[in-house]
Amino acid sequence: MNEGEQLCDAARNGDAEKVKSLIDSGADVSHFDAEGLTPLMHAAKQGHASILAILLSAGAPWNALSPSNLSAGDFAMEAGHQDAYELLLNAGIQAELVLGTIARKENKNADSGHDYLEDRVSFSEDKIMDADSKAVMMAWEKPLMEAHAKAVCSGGGHILNIGFGMGLVDTAIQQYAPATHTIVEAHPEVYERMLRTGWGKKENVKIVFGRWQDVLSQLETYDGIFFDTYGEYYEDLREFHQHLLALLKPGGIYSFFNGLCGGNAFFHVVYCHLVSLELENLGYSTQLIPLPVKDCLGEEVWEGVKHRYWQLDTYYLPVCQSLEENE
Repeated sequence: MNEGEQLCDAARNGDAEKVKSLIDSGADVSHFDAEGLTPLMHAAKQGHASILAILLSAGAPWNALSPSNLSAGDFAMEAGHQDAYELLLNAGIQAELVLGTIARKENKNADSGHDYLEDRVSFSEDKIMDADSKAVMMAWEKPLMEAHAKAVCSGGGHILNIGFGMGLVDTAIQQYAPATHTIVEAHPEVYERMLRTGWGKKENVKIVFGRWQDVLSQLETYDGIFFDTYGEYYEDLREFHQHLLALLKPGGIYSFFNGLCGGNAFFHVVYCHLVSLELENLGYSTQLIPLPVKDCLGEEVWEGVKHRYWQLDTYYLPVCQSLEENE
């Protein structure tokens, strides 16, 4: 048995002295055994928090994935090992704050295609698809969009939505009859379809065509803001948050489509915490409201869709407000 296998074995058994000894002698802390598991995953499955601490301090990758797409954090979460789970969660948050490895990976994957705004898109009753058969927006999101609209419209007044898509959230926003309803949309075909379907004729609606980064000077201040763009990633969301102070009125409500790492439960939790921390640093509190979505997502929903951008049973709807208003 090589040192990597011995390390997996010692981590599984909770043998701290053996783990330390093997690490000191050069055993690979990122070794995958015959099951496709790392020492960190074995320790997480058994809830050995002290072993996890040793392995993490020796550089064991918190975000390595097993053949079934599970991380050490997923194993701890599934087994209900709270101490182990919290240790891995904190390690993940700290690592992403410094390195942003998952965000960069998602960006890299996105950049391998061409620019979405230059793509032709196809419209059907239940989805919009890009040229690569990836879903831009799907009808299963309708109850989520209705919940987002309810949150951002809770104070009435002036509402801003970044990203029209299928118009699900904007249709829901209209039900609250806001004083003004500004929609920013960057895709030319989506914009043309908005005009064809009468959105430009609604009395309280103002449509701003262009990327949000390019039209900031045309925007005002709002009582509620929703952000949901396609083809942008965590860095873009983080950049938008830098403009919240100028766009959101004191006491206003901000929300965004929370699709961060929607294919892995533990990574998703890490990013929920990360975005909450970063918003807190900007002066906003974030409440995450759990909404079950399992019943919306049968196999037939994804027929013809290349990438399942959401694979989790629960969606955490973010409701953000300035901390001063909450005190």
